[in-house]
Amino acid sequence: MRGVVVYESMFGNTEQVARAIAAGLADANAEAASVDVGHLVADDLVGCDLLVVGAPTHVFSLSRVRTREDAVRQGADPNRARTGVREWLGTLDTAFPHAHDRPPAAVFDTRAHQTRHLPGSASGRTGRVLRARGFSIVDRASFFVLDLKGPLAEGELDRARAWGRSLSDSAGADGAPPQDQRLR
Repeated sequence: MRGVVVYESMFGNTEQVARAIAAGLADANAEAASVDVGHLVADDLVGCDLLVVGAPTHVFSLSRVRTREDAVRQGADPNRARTGVREWLGTLDTAFPHAHDRPPAAVFDTRAHQTRHLPGSASGRTGRVLRARGFSIVDRASFFVLDLKGPLAEGELDRARAWGRSLSDSAGADGAPPQDQRLR
């Protein structure tokens, strides 16, 4: 199985989680790569058996140009603000032109720990867009940061790696078809 973890990260927290998820996939004997959405090229998705997409939650959803600009004003690297997952999702029909070529997908986000009980998240929006484009969503997770810029809450990287290990089973790597998960 080949898993590709596509992520957007403004302060580096979502990137750390993405790398931990890819390491977990590798622990489960999957070929795995994590790729920043701003550097992703079509060849990165060739042979993808599991697509994992993650982004930071900005205003209870995926980032927008304006929210990424706000993050830059707060110290984020301006190079990270160019392309977000929201814009990239609009290009997926090019990468996967036929519905039968679309691999199962998992979605994740990072968000402030104090908002964990509030509705709306980047992973929820990502999952809804992917499902509307014909992808089966096999799992969803949120990982928490202590403040806007981080750091990640204690234990989140271990939890992300464990989640990555579990995704190979969720994605049907054992030969069973993936089960689509309901998104809130």
